[in-house]
Amino acid sequence: MATFRLRGVTVRHLAGSRAPALHALDLAIGAGEQVALIGPSGAGKTTLLATLACAHRPGEGTLEILGQEPWNLPHAARHRLRARLFLAPQTPPLPARQRVVTAVLAARLPHWTLWQALKSLVRPDDPDAAHAALSRFSLGDKLYARVDRLSGGERQRCGLARLLLSDAEALLVDEPISALDPALARHTLATLRQEAAQRNATLVCSLHQVDLAREQFARLVGLRDGRIVFDAPREQVTDSMIADLYANENVEPQVAPPHDTPAQIAVGACF
Repeated sequence: MATFRLRGVTVRHLAGSRAPALHALDLAIGAGEQVALIGPSGAGKTTLLATLACAHRPGEGTLEILGQEPWNLPHAARHRLRARLFLAPQTPPLPARQRVVTAVLAARLPHWTLWQALKSLVRPDDPDAAHAALSRFSLGDKLYARVDRLSGGERQRCGLARLLLSDAEALLVDEPISALDPALARHTLATLRQEAAQRNATLVCSLHQVDLAREQFARLVGLRDGRIVFDAPREQVTDSMIADLYANENVEPQVAPPHDTPAQIAVGACF
């Protein structure tokens, strides 16, 4: 069964907008697949991830998630479906004065009662699990730090540590390495891919670093102007296809500096 299936999906951010953010997309992503979305800024990558997370309602077409059409479901059923998804935005919505342990444990909010959530604010429910998740992103020493004391890259990884504590069946990750150096970027992507593989979860990740997308993901979807330009295995994605995807853009696709040691490469908004 496909985790996501889009048929002619069009999304507009404003009612009556002439230029849709996504235009008549046809796309199917199977259970357990790992897919990278690439394309220039404004191509529609973030909008597509938000649409897959039920944050944007298509104006046209059909969207199926885990075998259900979310916008035909009652509110409560749609909320339950969203709890099976995890959206990690590029800038995680982490409260500035909150401790990191509390921010990470918030991944479990969809499955907690109100009393459990309030109790965990005072006494974290499972700090050991939060520490283990943070450690996989080299942030174990930040467990009790305040969020506003973290750097941009540390906040990104803190947001991703939430993902490890979720039991989501689909992981939707937007630009997870934009604030990371090359070594941390590869480690982070490897951790995400490893986690998805271990739980057989679907992973859809948007990236500006084209070389890392080609290195780490077996399937690449190229977006431009809200349309799918190509959808192919990485072996079939040529340099000329990449050049065409970014043609006439002011900014070249990002390329990370070379990394020497394979050992360092191998480690893969929450509703």
